[in-house]
Amino acid sequence: MLNRIFPEHMDNHYRGNKLAHWFFVPITFMKIMISLVHIFYVDGGAQSISTIPLDTYPAGAAQNVIALFARIGLDQFLIGLIFVIVLFRYRAMIPLMYILIMLHYIAKEGIISMKPLDLVSTSGASTPHLILLILSMSGLILSLTGKGYKD
Repeated sequence: MLNRIFPEHMDNHYRGNKLAHWFFVPITFMKIMISLVHIFYVDGGAQSISTIPLDTYPAGAAQNVIALFARIGLDQFLIGLIFVIVLFRYRAMIPLMYILIMLHYIAKEGIISMKPLDLVSTSGASTPHLILLILSMSGLILSLTGKGYKD
């Protein structure tokens, strides 16, 4: 099983179920789009999507939150670019990328439980992230199966 996650050769030969490959396409697109929201929205998505009450913060504090969201967006964008590279050049890494997505989600939920945000209402970001998680779990299972594996 580990050789499916960490193949001997990181090549463009995808060995898993083809559906998992196609699940990875919208996941990559969503990751890039979410990152661009954080980078280019005026509020970085902090108030408009995540419902952080920036209008109740002093101007400097609100600007710091927006700047942090933009930096998070940059990190997400770079991960999205790695996903694009995997899609076009190193498809053998798709199972590993699914694990990375799921580990990120689990770690994020752990941090949220330790350090919750004070939000006005439920964050609008929870639904896209839940969709990403469901697609990633399904994609991981499918990517570890397939006729291309020789075990």
